[in-house]
Amino acid sequence: MKEVCNLDVNQPNYAWSFDGVPEENSILFDYDGVTVELPAMDLVLYQPKELLGEQVYSRFGAEFPIRFDFLDTMEGQNLSLQVHPLTEYIKKNFGMSYTQDESYYILDAKEDAVVYLGLKEGIQPTEMISDLESAQKGEIVFDADKYINKFPAKKHDHFLIPAGTCHCSGKNAMVLEISATPYIFTFKLWDWQRLGLDGLPRPIHIEHGKQVIQWDRTTEWVKENLVNATYEVKEEGNDCKIEHTGLHELEFIETRRYTINNDSLHKTHGTVNMLNLVDGKSALIEGDFEPFIVHYAETFIIPASIKEYTIKPYGCDEVKVLKAYVRS
Repeated sequence: MKEVCNLDVNQPNYAWSFDGVPEENSILFDYDGVTVELPAMDLVLYQPKELLGEQVYSRFGAEFPIRFDFLDTMEGQNLSLQVHPLTEYIKKNFGMSYTQDESYYILDAKEDAVVYLGLKEGIQPTEMISDLESAQKGEIVFDADKYINKFPAKKHDHFLIPAGTCHCSGKNAMVLEISATPYIFTFKLWDWQRLGLDGLPRPIHIEHGKQVIQWDRTTEWVKENLVNATYEVKEEGNDCKIEHTGLHELEFIETRRYTINNDSLHKTHGTVNMLNLVDGKSALIEGDFEPFIVHYAETFIIPASIKEYTIKPYGCDEVKVLKAYVRS
C-alpha cells in the first residue's frame, strides 16, 4: 500500500487499511474553500432510501450493509485464524439480524502468498478444538497445516468465505476484503503465538468459535464452491467482459468483475453499488453527477438514486473493476 496508495514509506509496516464503513468515515464538504467534515453515517441516516435503495432499506434499515477493506500482509505475518458466526447464532447471542459473510479478492501477492480456507478431509473436531485450547495455554504450538487447507494466492484470485468457514490470509498478500458489516463479530481461534501489548497472548474466542464452525466444509467442497468460482455473465446494454466472481449462494452480496477497454454502461437497478478499481491506472466515472476519476485500488460508491452511470479507462487502455451489491 506504500507503493500504490502514497503512504509514508518511512513509517513501519503496520496494518495500513481503508475500511469502507460509514460509521468509521467522514464526508467532506467544500464551502468556498472551507472544508467541513461530517460523519458519513449522517448521510445514511438522513437519506437511507436514496443511498441504499428501497429493497436494501427494507431489509437492513438505515445501515450500510457492504464493507470493502484492505488486509495488507506484505512483508508481514499471517492474520489470525478465525471464523464468523452463523446468522442464527449472531441473532440469538448478539441481537444482530445478519452476520459477516465475506470474501478475499487478491489485489496483489508475492510468490509465497497463501490463503487458509476450510478444513482438511477426515479431521476430528474434538481433536482440533483440544489442540486450539492447549495452544492458547502455551502447552503446544497449534499445527494449522494439519487441520486447515492452504491455497496458493495470486493476483485476481477470489476466495469466498461464508460464515462458519475457518479462514485467514497468509503473509505477503494485499487483500481487498468484501464483506457484510457486523464487523466486530470475529471469533479468533489461533493467533500464531503473538502477544498483546500487555505481554500476554492476545484474546481469542474458542468457546464461541467451536459453536459455529461448519465441519463439513472440507477440502473438496471448498475447492468446488469457494476458490475462484468464476463464470462469465451478460448484462443488457454492456458488452464488456463481465464475470460473476462471488459471493457464495449462502451470502447476500453479489460481486462482478468488469474488464473495460471502452465506455461501459452500468445500471444500479435501484440498489447501492460499491466498487473498486482492481486493475489499471485510473478510470473516469460519469453519470447524473459531476464526473470523477478513480485510481488503482480506490473504492467508490454509487447511490441507488443514480439510475445509470458509465466507467471507462482514463490514462490507460484497460481497467478491471470489481462491483458489489445486495442481491434482490
